[in-house]
Amino acid sequence: MSGLAEIRNQVMWNRLISVVEEQALTLLRTAFSTSVREAGDLSAGVFNPVGQMLAQAVTGTPGHVNTMAEAVSNFLAEIPRDQMFEGDCYVTNDPWKGTGHLHDITMVAPSFRDGELVAFFACTAHVVDVGGRGFGADGKSVFEEGIQIPIMKFAERGQVNRDLINILRANVREPNQVIGDFYSLSACNEVGHRRLIAMMDEAGLSDLDTLGDFIFSRSRRATLERVAELPRGVWDNRMTVDGYDDAIELAVRLTIREGEVNADFTGTGATSKWGINCPLIYTKAYACYAIKCVVAPGIPNNAASLEPFTVTSPVNVLNAQRPAPVSLRHVMGHLVPDLVLGAMARALPGRIMAEGAAALWNIHISARPVAGQEGRRSEVLMFNSGGTGARPTLDGLAATAFPSGVHTMPIEATEHTGPIVIWRKELRPDSGGAGRTRGGLGQIIEIAPAEGHEFEFSAMFDRVNHPARGRDGGQDGAAGSVTLDDGTVMKPKGWQHVPAGRRLILKAPGGGGFGAPEQRDKDAVQRDLIAGYVSDKPK
Repeated sequence: MSGLAEIRNQVMWNRLISVVEEQALTLLRTAFSTSVREAGDLSAGVFNPVGQMLAQAVTGTPGHVNTMAEAVSNFLAEIPRDQMFEGDCYVTNDPWKGTGHLHDITMVAPSFRDGELVAFFACTAHVVDVGGRGFGADGKSVFEEGIQIPIMKFAERGQVNRDLINILRANVREPNQVIGDFYSLSACNEVGHRRLIAMMDEAGLSDLDTLGDFIFSRSRRATLERVAELPRGVWDNRMTVDGYDDAIELAVRLTIREGEVNADFTGTGATSKWGINCPLIYTKAYACYAIKCVVAPGIPNNAASLEPFTVTSPVNVLNAQRPAPVSLRHVMGHLVPDLVLGAMARALPGRIMAEGAAALWNIHISARPVAGQEGRRSEVLMFNSGGTGARPTLDGLAATAFPSGVHTMPIEATEHTGPIVIWRKELRPDSGGAGRTRGGLGQIIEIAPAEGHEFEFSAMFDRVNHPARGRDGGQDGAAGSVTLDDGTVMKPKGWQHVPAGRRLILKAPGGGGFGAPEQRDKDAVQRDLIAGYVSDKPK
């Protein structure tokens, strides 16, 4: 390939990434759910005609993007090519063929140019409700957790499936929000299609084959070069996490060999009877993300750059089989990167960050007026984050979602969606583990029903009994806690009640420290004291 052709393909690659970024921004602008609109809990990408991911939007979460990379092939296996038409849009929320639980909707749309299939666009988003028990860990099977949509057509030749819309409206608590998000997802793919066709027309491309070959060959070569720089060997790591009733042991064996990095989860605890199980498609997504963060963070995400990273597991809580309950699969899934990074730290000592809060401190609130009073009923989903682990040369980030990457929702947007009042939301002093570099701080959030209301809430919290561990001599981060303002201790998982007049107090966990605390720079200690991040100098 000539130098000019290489430059042209690189420009077109960047243009393709901008196409899917505009696709994702369409979803952000049009979504009904605050989890999408305010937190960015979504993904968007473009795929070649055989279902290989060419490019993903930077906007979005690893759990959505990397599951979507596999999910598109599941769609192609279900819908024959001769049944695909211009104006089609396909949908599912199957946890094992989509993104791991029923609350995530995945939509795929074929993109035709002059009657020829040139690409697929795909996107995912978390919707506020799918019926059933609601967003929580209390279900004993996936059948209790909400409506299941098999891979099917949301629209054919531009005509929306009205039967599907009517079934959804009859099965969810917030039909306008949910159905609005379905249309938003469809619009997201349509915008991607229009921008792609405009790009191809402008560049004179009849297909994406040559560009795809360029993207894959460069990505594969660059990733394999990074893998070749790693030490060869096998490294193990274990982590104890809260679970539901009982603690769960997570285990990984990381094998680095020529051209491959494999994470195997043999030794992990058994499938739970509660809805904290994780389908393997979601475990793969976050395991590969953790490896890629270390090995090849600067290489764009696509089928070829993910190819050298593989995941295996027997049946367990990280490879749950249908019909296991999986509503809170994100809790175990978000802990997978810390587990994998712990093994990477043995392979690459001194280079890997400490453990952090990891799992989002999501809370789903079902608010209602007190009996006998007028008021609003509403479903409210709020995303919150603890602190990240300290890095070898930098402090951890306070109240930041790693590995999910979602934004913390603004208080104003959350209060607007339902009759609740957020009385306090602030950083939590002394929650970051001490070390040469300090762990990121958690946060304190105080939530109450609005006057004349009460609410049920679904707790989805971890690191309450097993805080984030420090690394290389760094101290552990502070554990999280869930209480009422009168001191009543609440469970870290499950649906619970907050009566009128009471406040729920969440203290999100902090990240672990890195290196011995006595090695911390004196100026850094002084800055922490002045900022109120710590209340005293480390002992």
